[in-house]
Amino acid sequence: MVTQCPIQPGHQYTYKFRIIDQEGTLWWHAHASWLRATVYGALIIRPKLGQSYAFPFPKPHKEIPIVLGEWWDANPIDVERQALATGAAPNSSDAYTINGLPGDLYKCSKNQTYVFNVKKGRTYLLRIINAALDNQLFFKIANHKMTVIAVDAGYTNPYVTDVVVIAPGQTVDVLLVANQPVGSYYMAARPYASAPGVSFDNTTTRGIVVYDGAASTTTPKMPALPAFNDTPTANKFYTNLTGLVGGPHWVPVPTKVDKHMFLTVGLGLQACPKNTKCQGPNGTKLSASMNNASFVRPTRLSMLQAFFSNVGGIYTTDFPRRPPIKLDYTNSNINNDNASLFAPKSTKVIKLKYNTAVEVVFQDTAFIAVENHPMHIHGFNFHVLAQGFGKYHQSEHRKMFNLVNPHMRNTVAVPVGGWAVIRFRANNPGVWFTHCHLDVHLPWGLATAFVVENGPTPSTTLPPPPVDLPQC
Repeated sequence: MVTQCPIQPGHQYTYKFRIIDQEGTLWWHAHASWLRATVYGALIIRPKLGQSYAFPFPKPHKEIPIVLGEWWDANPIDVERQALATGAAPNSSDAYTINGLPGDLYKCSKNQTYVFNVKKGRTYLLRIINAALDNQLFFKIANHKMTVIAVDAGYTNPYVTDVVVIAPGQTVDVLLVANQPVGSYYMAARPYASAPGVSFDNTTTRGIVVYDGAASTTTPKMPALPAFNDTPTANKFYTNLTGLVGGPHWVPVPTKVDKHMFLTVGLGLQACPKNTKCQGPNGTKLSASMNNASFVRPTRLSMLQAFFSNVGGIYTTDFPRRPPIKLDYTNSNINNDNASLFAPKSTKVIKLKYNTAVEVVFQDTAFIAVENHPMHIHGFNFHVLAQGFGKYHQSEHRKMFNLVNPHMRNTVAVPVGGWAVIRFRANNPGVWFTHCHLDVHLPWGLATAFVVENGPTPSTTLPPPPVDLPQC
């Protein structure tokens, strides 16, 4: 209901789009209800025909997608409906998967373990995608280092690590050198869960890296994974990423900012409807918001169609650039502020003129509980300038900004009880959903949209919507 109405049951729709100034690993997924739990796949963008990779490293022997997923022993649509009806948190998943397979640590899946073979001395490009609905993940391969060379289809300076941290919606490209003794080695993923006291699927999925010539009876070595709440490891990984200046499709960070925004992100509550029994805290329903505005999707027309055809009544352009009340956002005492805890429902958006340079501070809050929030913006890549913990203070934290070689991506993991600062140029006209990529938070309202006006030329003007666009 943002860029289009859903494809109706029994119907089909063909997407046509141009790929411009992008190269690397992205992914596609459903965006209606919790269909994303299983309707997704890798979207790998290669160089143009006749051109080779402009890697700052030798061409790898082979490329291998590693898609990390999340599985329920139930219909995920029913899981979401039950949660929305009762107002409680949804049931946790039952397993994680690697390329669709849970691995041999779960009951009934001993023979459903992803395996890939390597030759000793060869280098492999792993395209890692976190397609899980609600959990960031730690990923390791026993006895092996990995070199990060790209995130979200943007090249980075090489960063050597033994663990990858990846939030829902993110991709990480790493080089794996098969330089260990011939044998078998587990690759494994488990959740990074930062919200205190919140239940989650605390299980581990694993696959196997098998060297050519390894004995079939060899017991694979298992990596030592970080603790589920190892925030220092997660922060170290994220803050060591930098952009590859001068690399393919590198874009310098905007130095002059036209619009500054401070967006609080977090959970909240919603009053229980009359004559209804709700199972959220103190008989309420769980909710979520940004700047005290809890997003509700329209129902009769998509926001993009309303924008193009200038139809009123679908959304309003009064989304606040700053929270209405200044608070000590990461202090649990803010839960006493009912006006902010019970954020009103609305469909408010942020309107931007074409080519506006935008700086956004995402600030986590302690409403209900502090938590890491992977914030995703459709339609744009942005520079990640800095991130940290506690309440953001401009005079102090601007000194941390990386304006030389910040990495670019489309989803930033806002630290638990902390903040992250991004910049981007609004040079893509249209309506672009901006939301938390934890799908449990999306229907609760942790979202808004950027409405970018048309530019001065035909090439910077939104084209008419296709005649076969799905109808509401």
